[in-house]
Amino acid sequence: MTDRQQKLMHLLSETPNDTFLLFAMGLEMVKENNDNKALEFFNKILAVDENYCALYYHLGKLYERQNKEHEAMFTYEKGLHICKKLNEQQNYNELRSALDML
Repeated sequence: MTDRQQKLMHLLSETPNDTFLLFAMGLEMVKENNDNKALEFFNKILAVDENYCALYYHLGKLYERQNKEHEAMFTYEKGLHICKKLNEQQNYNELRSALDML
């Protein structure tokens, strides 16, 4: 475990439902190609706050990397709906582009 990951895990032990920390740890796992662990962190974010718009792009990309196109498409579409509802234009544009390229 890297120093950064240790720090994130320490912070998560104090605030286990912090979506930013969960997201950061999920991205750390993606960098290490630890898809199962990344998925655990990403799914916890969904359980805590499904309106965390930045999640949907990275979760969709994770599914793409696993050749799970249906899950990726569903994730992008759900994210688009939420981003539109919350007026998150930048995240919406990223998701739209990812879905179009899928």
